[in-house]
Amino acid sequence: MTEAPVLVDASAAVWRVTLHRPQQGNACSAELVRALDDAVARAEAEGAEALVLQGQGRHFCTGFDLSKLDDETDDTLLARFVRIELLLQRIAHAPFLTIALAQGRTMGAGADLFAACGLRLAQADAAFAFPGARGFGLVLGTRRLAARVGTETALDWVESGRSVAADEACRRGLVTSLVDGPHAIDAHSLARWREDAQLRASLRQAVDPHRADAAARDLDLLVRSAARPGLRERVAAYVARVAAARRSSPPGPVRDA
Repeated sequence: MTEAPVLVDASAAVWRVTLHRPQQGNACSAELVRALDDAVARAEAEGAEALVLQGQGRHFCTGFDLSKLDDETDDTLLARFVRIELLLQRIAHAPFLTIALAQGRTMGAGADLFAACGLRLAQADAAFAFPGARGFGLVLGTRRLAARVGTETALDWVESGRSVAADEACRRGLVTSLVDGPHAIDAHSLARWREDAQLRASLRQAVDPHRADAAARDLDLLVRSAARPGLRERVAAYVARVAAARRSSPPGPVRDA
């Protein structure tokens, strides 16, 4: 029997949602994205007060799952990217506090999931990268990242696709706070974070009168970037470059592009 790609603990007002594909680095398969979207929708419908998003195993989420690329077409890849963007929008605009807890590799779509959450905690071993634009010309989550770290930093990270260590991510504002582990999320901290999050949400609405239009603009930019003919070939070329880099790298920890 296939294990669920997402585990949901809804036994309290604070829901814990765990990405549960540890052998695949919790990569975003179509099934995982669908299950995560369902979990967030359920949390909305059932009146959750907060949602904690975490990853099982060594890594939070290593990005878009490309393990079955031979079965994909330009159209199926486009549909998958659109579903991820809609999931990111649902998380970013959730009516409750969303908390991400990252460890290990937090890459691509996984880094976008992290950036979409209102409170972003990371362990010291976390590393972040946004390789989609340089890798295969995809614009996904860039505006949300820029809102966290500023335009110039976001452009640097996206254009280079480089790995960003947890301490730098914290200095730049992507990471709200460095923590030792899941035990850092206790009832007292949650109450304080929820109050702070409500204030920040009100202030953002006051300073950004066009915020309501941002979701449509983000989706439009994603579709336009992904709809250029040859998406599958661009993704396949990126996968080949990453594989070649891993084969030629010296022994030691593997870093994604």
